[in-house]
Amino acid sequence: MMKKRWMAGLLALWMAAAAPLGVWAEEDTASQEQEETLSIEAKAAVLADLDSGQVLWAMNENEPLAPASVTKIMTLLLVMEALERGDIRLEDMVVCSAQAAAMGGSQIWLEEGEEMTVDDLLKAVAVYSANDAAVALAQLVAGSEEAFVAKMNEKAASLGMEGTTFRNCTGLDEEGHLTTAADIATMSAALMDHSPIIAYTTIWMDTLRDGETQLVNTNELIHSYEGATGLKTGTTPAAGNCLAATASRDGLNLVAVVLGSETSQDRFDGAEVLLDYGFSHFCRVEPGELPQPLGPVPVTRGAARQVEVTCTLPETVLIEEDQRELVTLEATLDEQAEAPVEEGQRLGTVTVLVDGQPHGECPVTAAEAVPRMTLPRAFRVFWEATVFLG
Repeated sequence: MMKKRWMAGLLALWMAAAAPLGVWAEEDTASQEQEETLSIEAKAAVLADLDSGQVLWAMNENEPLAPASVTKIMTLLLVMEALERGDIRLEDMVVCSAQAAAMGGSQIWLEEGEEMTVDDLLKAVAVYSANDAAVALAQLVAGSEEAFVAKMNEKAASLGMEGTTFRNCTGLDEEGHLTTAADIATMSAALMDHSPIIAYTTIWMDTLRDGETQLVNTNELIHSYEGATGLKTGTTPAAGNCLAATASRDGLNLVAVVLGSETSQDRFDGAEVLLDYGFSHFCRVEPGELPQPLGPVPVTRGAARQVEVTCTLPETVLIEEDQRELVTLEATLDEQAEAPVEEGQRLGTVTVLVDGQPHGECPVTAAEAVPRMTLPRAFRVFWEATVFLG
């Protein structure tokens, strides 16, 4: 008789572990992208959201072109990464090599053997686009410019910059030294992820060598455009006039890339047109809350009947300005999960809807692991429950 009771209890426990529970979901809803014709005097251009990478407007964005000193965005990115790793420090003194001193184009006239801090060299590159300072930093980080350029190309590949090949760290014209407007937007976003760089890219005027060397930012938008945060100009005979301009307003962070303009003013005018378009047509808003809590998800053949779930929603979502009141959330959970369930296993999706149309999604995952129910485990659970109940 006792044996029959034990077996009945084990069977009941097993069936309870396999029994599914309910799930809820909401219907999908709709929205439409806005297209606009903008007049940009350039060979290629792109406007993108720095936080999501979403392209908001583009023209010949994947055409490989010479980028001139816009190249130095990647140079600065690798230097910032070296600083964050602790490989170099801002106060480190850098001795200028003969190669760095011999660089042409824009420069701060470093002399061979002259010492300057990483901090000042960063300032010279970010503000004045100094080629000699860029080479000095490249040699500090990688030992040689050639080794540094290899790292530039490795980083470009890791960022998915398929249209990019770097031949130097300065942007001086060289056969095969090419990138695209879209790739520049990508590396601009990567650089701006390192917030300390903004202390350099937003400098309008400064000095080096105890005031003996005057610096004025080559990016005039830093002085004239509301919310400007950077980023890099470039001009060579092969590239024409180029610019990657970043700006922030009301939580919206944008980059406008303009390549191959005929005149310097064309590139600044083009970037302003793109940024103005972005700030007037797009915004970032909080996605709100789900209409009801998530989960749990039922588990079959598990040591527990269900598993709690979790989802990290984005702090803000990028939408068109006239869609501010049209953002909703929809959750879809798996009807059930079969044990074993791993912690972090995807069990559903929260979809961000804008006017009913899918705009992005976040995974819903298991908050904890649920092992598979085995006979020994079922016996142990039943025994513990029996002892507890007396």
